Amino acid sequence: MKIERNYDFRHRMDIVHHPETRDPEACPAAGEIVIDDSWCIVCAADADERITNTAVDLQDYFRVAMQIPMVIRESAPDKYIELTIDETLEKALSYRLTVKGNKITIAGKDPRGVRFGGVGLEDILNFREAPFISEQSEVHERLVTPRMVHSGWGIDEFPDSHLNAMLHAGLDTAVVFTTGVDQTNVGYLDINDVIQRAKKFGLDTMLYGYLPGYKHPDDPDAQEFFESVYTNIFNHYPDALGIMLVGESGEFPSKDPATTGKRHRESLVDGIPDPRPSPGWWPCSDYPKWIARVRDAVHKAAPNAMIVFNTYNWHWADEEKRKEFLSNFPEDVYVQITYDIGMRYKREGIPCAVMDYSLFADEPGNYFVTESRNAHSFGIKPFSTSNCAGSTWDFGDIPYLPTPQRWITRFKHLDQARRDWDVSRFYDNHHYGWWQSVVTDLGKGYFQTPQADPEELLEKIAIRYFGKEAAPTMIAAWAKWSEAMGYYTPGNEDQYGPFRVGPSYPFIFQPNITRTMGQKEIKFPTAPHAHFGWKIIKTLYQPYENIDQFPGKMRYPAEVRSLEKMLVLWEEGLKLMKEALPLIPERKKERAEREINLGEFIRCSIITGTNIKRWWLLNNALVASENPAEALELLDKIEALAYAEIANAESAIPFVEQDSRLGWEPSMEYVCDKWHIEWKIRQVKSVLGGDIASYRHILNLK
Repeated sequence: MKIERNYDFRHRMDIVHHPETRDPEACPAAGEIVIDDSWCIVCAADADERITNTAVDLQDYFRVAMQIPMVIRESAPDKYIELTIDETLEKALSYRLTVKGNKITIAGKDPRGVRFGGVGLEDILNFREAPFISEQSEVHERLVTPRMVHSGWGIDEFPDSHLNAMLHAGLDTAVVFTTGVDQTNVGYLDINDVIQRAKKFGLDTMLYGYLPGYKHPDDPDAQEFFESVYTNIFNHYPDALGIMLVGESGEFPSKDPATTGKRHRESLVDGIPDPRPSPGWWPCSDYPKWIARVRDAVHKAAPNAMIVFNTYNWHWADEEKRKEFLSNFPEDVYVQITYDIGMRYKREGIPCAVMDYSLFADEPGNYFVTESRNAHSFGIKPFSTSNCAGSTWDFGDIPYLPTPQRWITRFKHLDQARRDWDVSRFYDNHHYGWWQSVVTDLGKGYFQTPQADPEELLEKIAIRYFGKEAAPTMIAAWAKWSEAMGYYTPGNEDQYGPFRVGPSYPFIFQPNITRTMGQKEIKFPTAPHAHFGWKIIKTLYQPYENIDQFPGKMRYPAEVRSLEKMLVLWEEGLKLMKEALPLIPERKKERAEREINLGEFIRCSIITGTNIKRWWLLNNALVASENPAEALELLDKIEALAYAEIANAESAIPFVEQDSRLGWEPSMEYVCDKWHIEWKIRQVKSVLGGDIASYRHILNLK
């Protein structure tokens, strides 16, 4: 692989039809129909734009992926792929694929169904790796819709190429952060342009609300206020699917005495924090009224718009309190429930909890289970923050987590939740983006009818990606990585620190040697235009204590041992992949090399995450030491750890150079490219020559 410049990954992300797809040695089996250049695509002249776009996409697919030139016609007497509508189908977005003789028919319930049907035909031929197909007649329905994602191309950026990639990945709704009319968190955006262009690809657009809402619903001017914001927004965007709301972005002056009644940044009395939660973090008794005000204002302009409210921020609250809130939940509003957050577990007998989005939680936590069950019992339709597009906050600047067996476990639990509680709507990523991968291919095949067996589907994907001879070894490598994720540490200090940025994470010496009495936290360097940038990176590593887990000093020794086990398993997976590489056909080798490169970067991140825990333990032991000789021994260990981490960071540079998507995240921009890794190395060397040398001098004072 050659060295990439920053953002070169977008060129690869834009490719949905791959020239290396066709196996030049493939021959048709008995009974298979052969599609060749004598075929054409039939599409009526007056067809919906989404159907004509399907025809053009299929034409490009056959030209690029199957090396077959194919024309588009209004009619044909023989050998053709027909795109049409069948209104007798039951579900929106569904389609019937019929293959018989010299005719293939893609009949959608609606134009969007035809759009997804075109991709479905491509998928069958991609797995066959040839333009050969068996006779069949099958209705394909989406078991989960919408499947909503933020952009993986750039925060709130949706060029046509990325919308096309979403369609081909099985995703159906783009999510746009919205702070006002044509305003997002990063500035101006023609949101209607996104909505209309997404439509051409069969996609919806959902607004993620960062809108003014600091008004009590009982205030005399409340109706006027909410209409000035929410009615106004949907007057401008009547074709948007709806709006998503979340507590932390929808604080209001609640009168519930269990809360401060103020914004969380204002919940102070003479500088002293009020111990009660702010309204954005508590199921306030008057929150349902606030939600109803938003609903009424939105529906005044767009009666069919979906209103989705996320209870993520009080996942920690007692079930009875959450249940009471849901019992008063307004009608015609969906509740959004996060799969992983709050999951409690024990590590070597020590109570711990998942603090945010994490694949460590392959099984759902108590909050997801109880909230889904209770919502369903009250007749409320649930959404899930599922993260099924392949990313979480576990490693915050990678394109996807290459641990398919662990994703399969999550998929199965979510599918059971769909059957039990109608959890059939997914928010598939937050602002950390998504990437076409084994995870999206698994999700696309599993969350539709006929429903594939996920393990069999994984085998088919591995063969398609790497060839039949190498597939078993690659699957075994993925299994090692999937097992390794069971030893990950999903704490806030990790996901806002070393695992958010990887081997570029700084190592700050904890003792404060200063003449200016300055703080030890340093500002992580990020681009000025980044949406969040440095604001979501905590550089002074320390435990962020939580009522659901033991203190950091009690957790960290066990977490270090756990990460050491994770590293062993991860390296075993890497070894297997490298052993499989010679078995992979040349046309498939680049995908395998990129999978290995991604695995190497994750390995470096695991080492950084382990080293920073050791660093904190040693630094705290140093601060607590009352014996100069003991302290000098600790300082030697700290110094050795610093040199080891420099070596680890240096080893990561080739991996980020070969894949410009590594070290980048949409809301932070680049945080672990070559420049940032070299910045970290300079920072650690500065600590060695500055603070550590000074502390050694202090300990040797006579």
